[in-house]
Amino acid sequence: MATRGKLEVDIDLKSNPDKYWQTIRNSTTIFPKALPHDYKNIEILEGDGKAAGSVRRITYAEGSPIVKSSVEKIEAADDTKKTVSYAVIEGDLLKYYDKFKGHITVTPNGDGCEVKWTAEYHKASPDVPDPTLVKDFAVKNFLEVDAYVQAKA
Repeated sequence: MATRGKLEVDIDLKSNPDKYWQTIRNSTTIFPKALPHDYKNIEILEGDGKAAGSVRRITYAEGSPIVKSSVEKIEAADDTKKTVSYAVIEGDLLKYYDKFKGHITVTPNGDGCEVKWTAEYHKASPDVPDPTLVKDFAVKNFLEVDAYVQAKA
């Protein structure tokens, strides 16, 4: 049985790609206000919270199914290509996965945009399920951010 894997999801959204990207990039301040049912707090521990090398502690609210806290390190960010990569370096998720990395890319798509989220993971043990709950939470968040951006337009 494989102990590592990859999940991908592509979501078509109505938002302008630049506005959507800026909302994702400013998630440290926007998410706890716009999505308080999912995010209690996002605290910058190192850096500016956006650049490669930045470290953030995320405290999740009741909307998060299995994870209540995580520390993420931004590994790469490119505002021109609208892509960001991060690694979970502490927190509840690492009880289940020895390694968990996420990649987000926003691209124009017709009048809106498409967001692609990819997760690469190594299971802590073979009986740990694939992180479909994490994927579902990410999809829900991307759709909620789309609604938030649309409401602000």
